[in-house]
Amino acid sequence: MSDVQQAVKEKYGAIASAVAQRTEGASCCGPHACGCGDPITSNLYSVDDTGTLPDAAVAASLGCGNPTALIDLQPGQTVLDLGSGGGIDVLLSAKRVGPTGKVYGLDMTDEMLALARENQRKAGATNVEFLRGTIESIPLPDHSVDVVISNCVINLSGDKDAVLREAFRVLKPGGRFAVSDVVVRGEVPADIRRSMELWVGCIAGALQDTEFAAKLHAAGFTDVKVEPWRVYQVDDARAFLTEAGVDVDRLAGEVDGKFASAFVRATKPAAKSCCGPECCA
Repeated sequence: MSDVQQAVKEKYGAIASAVAQRTEGASCCGPHACGCGDPITSNLYSVDDTGTLPDAAVAASLGCGNPTALIDLQPGQTVLDLGSGGGIDVLLSAKRVGPTGKVYGLDMTDEMLALARENQRKAGATNVEFLRGTIESIPLPDHSVDVVISNCVINLSGDKDAVLREAFRVLKPGGRFAVSDVVVRGEVPADIRRSMELWVGCIAGALQDTEFAAKLHAAGFTDVKVEPWRVYQVDDARAFLTEAGVDVDRLAGEVDGKFASAFVRATKPAAKSCCGPECCA
């Protein structure tokens, strides 16, 4: 396991344990503040979405968007959530695909998997399965899912190309990729970028929006769209950055408007049909 994976695993394991124990302050960053508070994680789900979910599923929601709102899920579809955490997006998806559908949640953190399975039990979701594994090596067969979703997790991976290749592999022809993630818009000096990433994701490696799109194309996807929807200003991170010893006013011109939560969509090309004599004989 890479150093990045180990750090992420330890951090989100602590968050899951804190939520499970109802530790004060566990709703976002668990027992230790890391700057992942508002406005990144606020107001992502409607009351209609969360009203019937277990409290712990909502409390463990660590995303920067609502991927289930990005795509019109249909009854009978199979969905995979990369980095499913406490299971909020899995459970929301399970309602939409119905009893004839199936939703997989993939996570590498034992504590999160235990929390998610308990939330599944409380929700009575019988069309859900949580898998242990990494998003760089998905434990599902080729062409096995209709939709891949994810919520602010791909930025945590140290090998994003592998993640996107794996997502492409497990999708059926014509399948869709619909994730929320943090992106960088334009150039940002490395030292300043790192300070903002610490605020945005605690352990983050956000791609530039154009780079994310290029990597999706390289993996084989088409119809790629990266749409920033919540753009962050330096004042959003002022308290966190000041506590970290950063000269916030010096940063303003370099970072205002450069970091954003984005909706990222793409499609795996449909299988080509052939009705000529060479393939239909």
